[in-house]
Amino acid sequence: MPDEQLDLAALGKYLQSRVPDIGTLNSAEKFSDGQSNPTFLLTTSTGQCVLRRQPPGELLRSAHAVDREFRVIKALQGSEVPVARAIHLCEDREVIGSLFYLMSYEPGRIFWDPTLPELDPTRRTAVYTEMNRVLASLHDIDIEAAGLTDFGKPGNYFERQVSRWSRQYRASEIDPITAMDRLIEWLPENMPPDDGKVSLIHGDYRIDNIIFDQASSSARALLDWELSTLGHPYADLAYQCMQWRMARDAVIPGLGDLEREALGIPGEDSYVTQYCERRGLGEIADWNFYLVFSYFRFAAILQGVLKRAVDGNASSKKAFAYGALAPLLASDAVELID
Repeated sequence: MPDEQLDLAALGKYLQSRVPDIGTLNSAEKFSDGQSNPTFLLTTSTGQCVLRRQPPGELLRSAHAVDREFRVIKALQGSEVPVARAIHLCEDREVIGSLFYLMSYEPGRIFWDPTLPELDPTRRTAVYTEMNRVLASLHDIDIEAAGLTDFGKPGNYFERQVSRWSRQYRASEIDPITAMDRLIEWLPENMPPDDGKVSLIHGDYRIDNIIFDQASSSARALLDWELSTLGHPYADLAYQCMQWRMARDAVIPGLGDLEREALGIPGEDSYVTQYCERRGLGEIADWNFYLVFSYFRFAAILQGVLKRAVDGNASSKKAFAYGALAPLLASDAVELID
């Protein structure tokens, strides 16, 4: 979808004056899948880079903070967490109508299906092992050394998140979802005590947010930092483990009831154990709460995607299909409660 939502003339003029090293802008092509923040491949006289911007139209408060994305990517340069190279942040909304930033284009492959049908069992194991390594490395980042001590608010992460996503859900509610009402009531009443664990967390950690090297199983870049913050590391871990439990849906495929070990994919228990061993942790208490919270939060996110689609501001063509999953995820969470 070339040039969608971008004023190439205005953008090119700005880039020539502020980021001359990237060369003359020739074209922009929008990536079609997977972004709540519209993302474009820019081709210039010197090569390619990626532009990521806020979507047009009215936005929910605190959503689509591309400036926060840029900050965390810049902070992680040279760390054990693979990220694209941060190039430039534009906070002048007058240039193209919203905030945007530039980062390097990292060629490689993205796996949209967690069963990895294009790989053999040995390579599947290697990919999941690398995902586990990247997640553990992220949660081991020294927040102070990275300059991110103010990247999140103090206090109980889950308490703040339940409150935030309850508000976000209400702000984007279209038709009532009984299961969401139940979760909004249940989560505050069953919250585990704050154990003081604080890490830099990604907020949307799953396989299709990682670019892998074309020839090996190593990760080249972890993408989509929109929901990153300082928070509880088990939120990231449980969120990823939802995919082990989700059905083989055509929109967001899960691992369902597949024979994972035969496929070379670790089971949920094995994956969690591997993560804990990497970080020197013991058994995780209250795992069911973290899973319920993850389902609730994801359902609230997808409800926001649906609201943007209804309002005509969605970035992905699959927005309506994504939004339709919100009540299903909420129902799955209620089953975990019951």
